[in-house]
Amino acid sequence: MTRPVCAWINLEHLQHNYRLLTRLAGEAELMAIVKANAYGHGMALISNALYNDGCRHFGVTDAREGAELRQTITDTDCMIALLSGVFDLQDAHAAIAHRLTPAIFSDMQLALLKQAGFDGSVWIKVDTGMNRLGADDPPRLIEQCRQHGISIAGVMSHLSCADMPEHPLNRQQADRFENIRRELCLPASLLNSAGMITLPQHRGDMVRPGIALYGAEPVPQQPLGLKPVMQLSGQIIHIRNVRRGEYVSYAASFQAPHDMRIGIVALGYADGIPRLLSGKGQAMLNGQRLSIVGRVCMDYTMLDIGAHEATVGDTVEFWGPHLHASEVAGMANTIAYELFTGIASRVPRRPRP
Repeated sequence: MTRPVCAWINLEHLQHNYRLLTRLAGEAELMAIVKANAYGHGMALISNALYNDGCRHFGVTDAREGAELRQTITDTDCMIALLSGVFDLQDAHAAIAHRLTPAIFSDMQLALLKQAGFDGSVWIKVDTGMNRLGADDPPRLIEQCRQHGISIAGVMSHLSCADMPEHPLNRQQADRFENIRRELCLPASLLNSAGMITLPQHRGDMVRPGIALYGAEPVPQQPLGLKPVMQLSGQIIHIRNVRRGEYVSYAASFQAPHDMRIGIVALGYADGIPRLLSGKGQAMLNGQRLSIVGRVCMDYTMLDIGAHEATVGDTVEFWGPHLHASEVAGMANTIAYELFTGIASRVPRRPRP
């Protein structure tokens, strides 16, 4: 027997989102960002579905993720980009063995690739204002790559405030990137999910959507009509009748103001339910919102089921098509990215039947 919990993955919704984003990309190619286990959705499941729908470019964090993805995407004509490049010689050898394309930004990374005998292609990362990763001297790094038989896939940068359409840094970064692009005369990639909405005129040669693929609107005030791909669900495993004045869960932080019916669901913070939802989050049961009461526990969450016709075995949705992850994230003072990537490995990911 397994615990009655699941992250259901709606591949039809994924297909809808991918096709919508492909249209939005125009003539630019699309690199699907599937790092961090496809934002918690299951990298093999998501990547295989995207490949079957025509995607031929994928982005992951590092060589470990790249090697894992290559077990699913065996077509070596498909690019698997390592967005953090390589960290050591083992990574560099893995890039060779699995036909991976590192995004590099330092002499140290190039030295590792040279030592391993890498002769594939790389992306060059440049900083345009986020002050995170970027080559100090992109033209010199590019020339050194070419001298050692390493070809250049293109130049990429990353936007800091793309989900804030009016932020002046968006225009500054786009202008800086255009100058770099013209100087280097290389294929270019700047836009993430939000950037595809905020700066569509800067699509360049490749766009890199991540969160939008999974159905969270990257710019809420400019919705695209995306559909949520994940539904995180658990079953009610027990119902308790709590009398007025009695306490629920740890630290006695919740005291029943009246007689209550409390449903215990087999999902807790060890599964990915944020503890910050304690006493203020909600979940959905048969179209009705139920309040989380007391502290979220490691393995359980308690819900006020009130007069609802709830029974043991009923399925509760913590986020999904009826309670969007972005709303839940707001209740927990976080972002949908963190909800998705916080789903524990003990929660199975299964395609929605």
